[in-house]
Amino acid sequence: MSAATQARAAKASGGSLTLNLMRLRTFIALIAVVLFFSFAAPNFLSAANLVLMSKHVALNAFLAIGMTFVIITGGIDLSVGAIVGLCGMVAGGLILHGVDLRFGYTLFFNIPEIILITLALGVVIGLINGLLITRLNVAPFIATLGTLYVARGAALLLSDGATFPNLEGNPAFGTTGYAFLGAGTILHLPVSIWILVVVALGAAYLARWTPLGRHIFAVGGNERAAALSGIRVDRVKLFVYMFSGFCAAIVGLIISSELMASHPATGETFELNAIAAAVLGGTSMSGGRGTIGGTIIGAFVIGILSDGLVMMGVSAFWQMVIKGVVIITAVVVDQAQRKLQQRVALQQMAQLA
Repeated sequence: MSAATQARAAKASGGSLTLNLMRLRTFIALIAVVLFFSFAAPNFLSAANLVLMSKHVALNAFLAIGMTFVIITGGIDLSVGAIVGLCGMVAGGLILHGVDLRFGYTLFFNIPEIILITLALGVVIGLINGLLITRLNVAPFIATLGTLYVARGAALLLSDGATFPNLEGNPAFGTTGYAFLGAGTILHLPVSIWILVVVALGAAYLARWTPLGRHIFAVGGNERAAALSGIRVDRVKLFVYMFSGFCAAIVGLIISSELMASHPATGETFELNAIAAAVLGGTSMSGGRGTIGGTIIGAFVIGILSDGLVMMGVSAFWQMVIKGVVIITAVVVDQAQRKLQQRVALQQMAQLA
């Protein structure tokens, strides 16, 4: 082997090592924040705090899972936080006031029915986002920004800006038991964690083992090529936005159930945390690349970072600054990873030649 060939091999080996470290960046970041807050924040690793953090992480993870599919297709969904608030308000309104049928009649639904109605609402809002993008060719950023305002305004209109409190319900109408969704436990773990496990496993299976999952990645990788290969691009986009709305509705239900109250401002800035978790987990903002496992780890990083900063008494203003830096850093590293992948691929091709 010549000296030049050995030099190219050593360079490619070094590039591959750097590339592998970049791919593991989210896991490395998770270990780093856990170690840091273990020493910097009192009682950080206590059992009670770990359970509380897991519940907070679950809320962000739901939104981030839906956001991952959207970003993989090359889109963005800014409306998820507003959907959280609206769905929570709808669930609270149905529990407390039912549906006024006029003429002195009011229709009440039981808790399972209210949950299904609320989930359906999230899916419908996602469908509207998808139709705006696919049928009217509205840019995803603009379409979901408009939906954000509409959903937030609708949430405020439902109660004139007030809170729906005391969602214990009425046994006579079958509206009791709502608290179990947000505050109940199964095998000593919060219900929300079990729901997250089901949703995450389902999403991971869909992404890795189903034709729809392959189509999602294909659309994000090259939409034109995907369309020419027979993939129904519009249907794929409709699905990812509907799934994102579904995940947001789950969060709205869990938060209102945990607090036993619904507030129209619930979910503000949640979309930023979801985007941060997805991007930090390795989802490329340019589309075509991402994993559910990476997104879950990213959600843990963002959740632990947020809770750890609160435990340390860091100002909420500084928390926003730090999250912004995290998002920017994740995007910069993602771009660097793509360039390095291309360079390593070229070097390996040169070796074979």
